[in-house]
Amino acid sequence: MNERAGSWLPKLQEVGERLAEEFVSARRPPATAGLPAPSELRASDADRERIAQVLQDAHADGRITLEELEERLGVLYSARTLGDLAGLTADLLPADQQPLNLDGRPVSAIFKQERRGGRWVVPAELTVTAMFGTTKLDLRDAILQNRRVVINATLVFGGLEIQVPEDLEVIRVAKDKTVRLNKQPTEPGAPVVEVRTTNFAGEVKVKEPPRRKRRR
Repeated sequence: MNERAGSWLPKLQEVGERLAEEFVSARRPPATAGLPAPSELRASDADRERIAQVLQDAHADGRITLEELEERLGVLYSARTLGDLAGLTADLLPADQQPLNLDGRPVSAIFKQERRGGRWVVPAELTVTAMFGTTKLDLRDAILQNRRVVINATLVFGGLEIQVPEDLEVIRVAKDKTVRLNKQPTEPGAPVVEVRTTNFAGEVKVKEPPRRKRRR
């Protein structure tokens, strides 16, 4: 029986994702002790304002009533942690449009492109798998759980692209060899992202902001 062209790809992706999950589970590092979970990190005023804007938009277009808006705003401005904030918009937007993302699960791109960005918490250790695909991590507006983040990356004919803000250093460690991936200098003591790679024809790229012109 002839299968429709391309119908095999979703099946291949599913098999690849299962294999990647099994591989990741076998090599997953122990949880980092002594650090608060992403949901336990303290919320900032900027985070509260992001949530407030979503709530006000939801009231404006009739998704929540004035009474619901006032109730949620009361919770919002008394909230202390990111976990307290995240639930306030869970029923208002799809997962990929949430103003705050506390998803610390591994990121896998199997025959596709997978992206994580926006306002999200980067766990102290994150597992990334790219098999014939590309994983893009945008850290420009992210919250780092630790000042040194370790990314355990398995790249099989795949790529990892990391977009960084100013003064975030990225290094790659493979077979006891350490290479700095930033082209621009960073301040002493800047946060570090350490990419540990298991690599089969894979590539790690870093996208940096434009270099600022020095004042004369």
